[in-house]
Amino acid sequence: MKLNQIVEAMLFASKEPITTKVIAKIIRKVSKREVPDNKLCSVNAKEIEKVIDTLNRSYEKKSAPYIIEERSNGWSLFTRIEYGVYLRELFPDLKPTRLSAPALETLAIVAYRQPITKAAIEAVRGVNVDGVLQSLIERGLVGIGGRADLPGKPFLYETSKNFLEHFGIKNVDDLPNASELRQVELPQPETEVVDGEQLPLTGVNSTDEAEPNENDDHSLEVSEENEDHDDSIEE
Repeated sequence: MKLNQIVEAMLFASKEPITTKVIAKIIRKVSKREVPDNKLCSVNAKEIEKVIDTLNRSYEKKSAPYIIEERSNGWSLFTRIEYGVYLRELFPDLKPTRLSAPALETLAIVAYRQPITKAAIEAVRGVNVDGVLQSLIERGLVGIGGRADLPGKPFLYETSKNFLEHFGIKNVDDLPNASELRQVELPQPETEVVDGEQLPLTGVNSTDEAEPNENDDHSLEVSEENEDHDDSIEE
């Protein structure tokens, strides 16, 4: 068996994204057990990346309906988007869902300006975001990354791994116009409400660990959450 065939088979069979490091480790492990002294016994992640690039070029050349793409937690084999209209008929019970406009606005602010406090989000949007922010947290698109070095130690919000999967990007730097939009000046809050008390803001952000508290529910529909995948493989 050739290396490109093995890699393609693994990507086809895997239910979760898989990293080049894990692919290489599995190939080395099996090759040492099944075919000692084979050149595959020393394959590394860089070789796997080259194989994936070669496979994608071959798919492009023959107009294949699928492609290998990297996400935040590894590589997967995907069907091309133009075939989606046909593939959706295979799953009639799975209806496409959308984020509401307020949810998208809040999520965009978090994505481009993370880590960010709730007061800073509200200063930009001009409205209370308790409900929509809590819903984004419950759907796994936003999480709490620590506390700000401000009076009352308010929570800092940031996007999650599920956010990257939901929007099909590897990291937040892949967001459109990321560097430019991060430099745009935004309205700043004058106070922060913590535990019902309004406090004046001074200081800078930090990333101390924190746990979320419960806020009011607000219904929001998003696509299915993706579970984290453990890439650890023992040789």
